[in-house]
Amino acid sequence: MDMHTVVVETSGTTAQDVIAVARGNARVELSAAAVSALAAAREIVDALAAKPEPVYGVSTGFGALASRHISRDLRAQLQRNIVRSHAAGMGPRVEREVVRALMFLRLKTVASGHTGVRPEVAQTMADVLNAGITPVVHEYGSLGCSGDLAPLSHCALTLMGEGDAEGPDGTVRPAGELLAAHGITPVELREKEGLALLNGTDGMLGMLVMALTDLKSLYTSADITAALSLEALLGTDKVLAPELHAIRPHPGQGVSADNMLRVLAGSGLTGHHQDDAPRVQDAYSVRCAPQVNGAGRDTLDYAGIVAARELASAVDNPVVLPDGRVESNGNFHGAPVAYVLDFLAIVAADLGSITERRTDRLLDKNRSHGLPPFLADDAGVDSGLMIAQYTQAALVSEMKRLAVPASADSIPSSAMQEDHVSMGWSAARKLRTAVDNLARIVAVELYAATRAIELRAAQGLTPAPASQAAIEALRAAGVEGPGPDRFLAPDLAAADAFVRAGKLVAAVEPVTGPLA
Repeated sequence: MDMHTVVVETSGTTAQDVIAVARGNARVELSAAAVSALAAAREIVDALAAKPEPVYGVSTGFGALASRHISRDLRAQLQRNIVRSHAAGMGPRVEREVVRALMFLRLKTVASGHTGVRPEVAQTMADVLNAGITPVVHEYGSLGCSGDLAPLSHCALTLMGEGDAEGPDGTVRPAGELLAAHGITPVELREKEGLALLNGTDGMLGMLVMALTDLKSLYTSADITAALSLEALLGTDKVLAPELHAIRPHPGQGVSADNMLRVLAGSGLTGHHQDDAPRVQDAYSVRCAPQVNGAGRDTLDYAGIVAARELASAVDNPVVLPDGRVESNGNFHGAPVAYVLDFLAIVAADLGSITERRTDRLLDKNRSHGLPPFLADDAGVDSGLMIAQYTQAALVSEMKRLAVPASADSIPSSAMQEDHVSMGWSAARKLRTAVDNLARIVAVELYAATRAIELRAAQGLTPAPASQAAIEALRAAGVEGPGPDRFLAPDLAAADAFVRAGKLVAAVEPVTGPLA
């Protein structure tokens, strides 16, 4: 395991820390201040628990059952029961990185001192993460309101030594066996603790943070592949001039145009009209790439602002306030996170759409300005990249379906007590699929554009140094160039892996300097 350590304080965390724990297996430690805040808040809860007056979450039932006062002798059972009954997920298992992010973010809120959870419960959460134990969480069970209830409940069940979990070796076993194997004592929940472990936006937030990380990398890769396609189509780079983008000052647009311009510096292909009908203007998918890519970048920036606010939040109901009050609230509602998850699915779909249009143009002899049909070696005998574009089109079509917002829907629950929900978990789940698809779509454009540029080089036209660097790195990664038809799926898979790993960006930056 990575020996990097993330210290959980009383006031939020960073996206970098979430990624370190979720994907990098970083160790988690509670700060001394967090332990003190946990203890202080617990004293408040214990004092309220001793009073005869009912307090929601401490000495009452939950949701539509909140009117029942629970006697002291039944409260431990109440907390166990809420975890067991709410661990009602169904469907495929959720990815390990998502569950680790969810657990870490719940620990972040617990450590704030606003939940009333005892320090030993928080320490057990950290111990489970550090042991590499991952609760089995299922795809369906969260409406994105009152927290990601079922997913968080499956995690809380593991803390109790119940249910199933995956060990560090990847084997799923009873959680109690895994805790015992790592010397971790199961927790015995007290007043409010079961509720506090379930009531947060942690799953959808964790997936938002990871999607933002992945999309930022993909948008830079997409700027590069757009530049390569412009070059392969003998387009003009004059539309990338900074003075043109300064008069429409959307920040992302200027960044994407600058990235493309730097990739194309020194190209012998741009503006070289080889056919008999010189173009006054390039097609929208070529000419407007900075505008579309840039608008997506600006949406990412806004989503990042929302993520940062949520990372700084303590989401629970009820919460322990600094003046000692324990108050009910609606901060668990996932609307802010759900909206931006849907926004990102929309811009990812549009980026995939414009990317596919450039690929199709590269393959069409009527629009490619001198390239062979489908970039084939011997068109008719060879089909070239015809079906690679089919695959890309299928991915784009699914992206459009995934762009339909989840957050516009709501299904009432809990006997109409929870009568408007965010569906943020669903928005996050479909966004993960969209991000995966987008990487594949960008990889297909990379595959087509690099082949087209090599065919142009055979015609005596010299590509930009950055383009040449990208081609050489892709070929070194095992992705073959022009030639007779061959089994295409391995090449496309290798191009996909190349893009996902950030190798395209790494290949051109020694020539261009750092790209945004």
